[in-house]
Amino acid sequence: MNAKFFDLKQEKQDRMVNAALKIFALNGYQHASTDDIVREAHISKGLLFHYFDSKIGVYSFVYDYAVRYITLELSSAVDPSETSYFEVLKQMEAAKMQVLKSYPFMIMFVHSCAEERITEAILATEASRKTLKSNIDTILDVTDRTFLDSKKNAQDLLKMLSYTIHGTMVSSLKEDSFNAEMNYKEAVKYIGITEKAIK
Repeated sequence: MNAKFFDLKQEKQDRMVNAALKIFALNGYQHASTDDIVREAHISKGLLFHYFDSKIGVYSFVYDYAVRYITLELSSAVDPSETSYFEVLKQMEAAKMQVLKSYPFMIMFVHSCAEERITEAILATEASRKTLKSNIDTILDVTDRTFLDSKKNAQDLLKMLSYTIHGTMVSSLKEDSFNAEMNYKEAVKYIGITEKAIK
């Protein structure tokens, strides 16, 4: 992590992180511009490059930042003794809601990184992507997922659930109508529908 960046006031840190998250999430690494990031953050390009030496430096920093922040919220929201898969999904959505209150484009950015095709960007985030996957796997590994063996279409339903929740969030972000609490309520509703369909 970039130690000197954290000497900035929190408001300016958040402005810069949010700007980078938004520009990278909406455009992908290749088409994202540092000019757009500084414009969105209302800072000079010189200030951005005072803390980050390149576009890939900004990209890898905000990805590492996202993984740490998401992991922190997951550790607060998810009960490690809960074994109901769907209840844990709801708790994970509660963690996501807290993330999105401060960083609206953070989850969309993380999803976009998983689909990134530019080698430089893939390599820069490889370790953190593995860390995030491991953290999520650890949470889900304690849950009862025997229904995946008994219902052959359960996996497809869960994939559809993931696409639906993510798609709803992305649509509202792009339409500038996003609300973290409403997004959470929608996600919980879809989780409930999927749980009933599987059981």
